[in-house]
Amino acid sequence: MEPIIIVLIILVVLVFIALIKTVQVIPQASAAIVERFGRYTRTLNAGLNIVVPFIDTIRNRIDLREQVVPFPPQPVITQDNLVVNIDTVIYYQVTDARAATYEVASYIQAIEQLTVTTLRNIIGGMDLERTLTSREEINAALRGVLDEATGKWGIRVNRVELKAIEPPTSIQDSMEKQMRADRDKRAAILQAEGVRQSEILRAEGEKQSAILRAEGEARAAALRAEGEAQAIRTVFESIHAGDPDQKLLSYQYLQMLPKIAEGDANKLWIVPSEIGDALKGLSGAFGNLGGLGGAPAPAVPPARERTEKPTID
Repeated sequence: MEPIIIVLIILVVLVFIALIKTVQVIPQASAAIVERFGRYTRTLNAGLNIVVPFIDTIRNRIDLREQVVPFPPQPVITQDNLVVNIDTVIYYQVTDARAATYEVASYIQAIEQLTVTTLRNIIGGMDLERTLTSREEINAALRGVLDEATGKWGIRVNRVELKAIEPPTSIQDSMEKQMRADRDKRAAILQAEGVRQSEILRAEGEKQSAILRAEGEARAAALRAEGEAQAIRTVFESIHAGDPDQKLLSYQYLQMLPKIAEGDANKLWIVPSEIGDALKGLSGAFGNLGGLGGAPAPAVPPARERTEKPTID
């Protein structure tokens, strides 16, 4: 009985292994290459697949998702004989698992070498300045060459990016000095433009201020003259309305005489000839007010007199 049990156990194990080899589960976005006796038979897609155990074998499992592969810096010589190190990043996707398995031994290594040679051809026709400023052009040219060359390998290059372009150290120092000089130049130009604009605005402000000040002074003078004219007009109208006589005018005339002599600097003042007429008018007025025969006021000759104001030492 024991040999029979051993045989049964061996058969169960063989059946279990056969089932494992028969049923193949392929994940989503993946593919598997099946070979029968070393020859390509078919490609297994995602899902549950049945193969012949011990006859069909899985050669390779390939990820069909888009892959990102960075390549190390590569020294490239520009048209003006300068060596620059360029880092590249390739975005590719396997579209044909069979071609990617049998058309090329290692498509990753093949893409890397093709990228290096193509990049050297492209950069070799550009100078350093154009290389630093033409990334999009380089990317487009590199992608076109890679996509055409890798098509027969079942590879589609979706995108190529230049991650870094590093010129020599001496060139970097020169470029930094040039950029610093350009920044200093732009700063000086902007500062000069600011000073110029400030001076223009200040001149415009002073001009407008002078115009407004002149207009204000002219307006004030006009209003002052208009006020004085109105005051004189009002005084004259009041005088004419009051109908003053000669006696009142003579009295007002005498009241203005002390104001004429005011001031320490007035050493000499002139008595006008009209003061005699004013005194005559006042004497007549006081004579009429006296009533009972008061003495008449002394007469003053009508001639112009010059009287010197005494000084006190």
